[in-house]
Amino acid sequence: VGTITTGLTAPWGLDFFPNGDAIVTERDTARVLRLVGRRHRPVELGTIAAAAPTGGTAENGLLGVALSPDFAADRTAYFYVTTTTDNRVVRATVDDGALGRTKPVLTGIPRGFTHDGGRLAFGPDGYLYVSTGESGEPALAQDRASLGGKILRITTDGDPAPGNPFDSPVWSYGHRNVQGLAFDDAGRLWASEFGQDAFDELNLVRKDRNYGWPQVEGTGGGDGLTDPQQTWDPDTASPSGLAYWDGDLWMASLKGQRLWRIDLDGARAVEPTAFFVGEYGRMRTVAVAPDGSLWVTTSNRDGRGSPAAADDRILRVLP
Repeated sequence: VGTITTGLTAPWGLDFFPNGDAIVTERDTARVLRLVGRRHRPVELGTIAAAAPTGGTAENGLLGVALSPDFAADRTAYFYVTTTTDNRVVRATVDDGALGRTKPVLTGIPRGFTHDGGRLAFGPDGYLYVSTGESGEPALAQDRASLGGKILRITTDGDPAPGNPFDSPVWSYGHRNVQGLAFDDAGRLWASEFGQDAFDELNLVRKDRNYGWPQVEGTGGGDGLTDPQQTWDPDTASPSGLAYWDGDLWMASLKGQRLWRIDLDGARAVEPTAFFVGEYGRMRTVAVAPDGSLWVTTSNRDGRGSPAAADDRILRVLP
């Protein structure tokens, strides 16, 4: 384990530019940073003015980021933002070392003090996948007319992607609060999800499936509901970020203060193994860097952790 950078404030989103630099969002400050060069020098690109984080132990603010798959040509970054009225996806250009003005892509995602989702990931199909929470109103997860408690699939203009099951942005539903999305090398989508009191979940996400919340937490949902592939006690998980690397999923855990490796056997998730238990505090996001290492952000300054002097940090892990 090495250290990429220190002194951050609740870093949340993380992606990589074509030249290997990283883009990082801070949830509570609404800052967008670029980590430049081999020394990963932090440079502020700007702030997202529309972000309205509640602060304290809230879970909203400036959350996920994903760079366009065609970034070299279009210079566009996508952000998941909590405003005063909703959660939304916005986009902005990143050029000449600065962040351009944001433009709304998809608005009207329910906003809550907690359960705001927030992860963005481009799929191998070129469409943008968006994880949302049910904003503390469990019934929204089963309401297919609501964008809350869902995984969404949209075009870069915010329209429902072709092939979506319900003539809407909704791809799957019945989620409580998904904060991790990862595609494996077969193009399958995996999602890490916060449970309530009993079971956190790792789900294999498929089109139009109902993942059960709030009828069921964990397994045993019965007909019409899709069970998770793995479950955990929230004390050992409370999962946020998720990444796929070389046959394994890597899942960052907040309350559990550990990094989980989950082996994949085809479409089955098996044999979870925990690393770094309690060593670095709360872990928020995990991403695969261009050199094949894992970058893992801590989240000890998010109102729920016990920060060390160097926190928050981005760690570099060699699997």
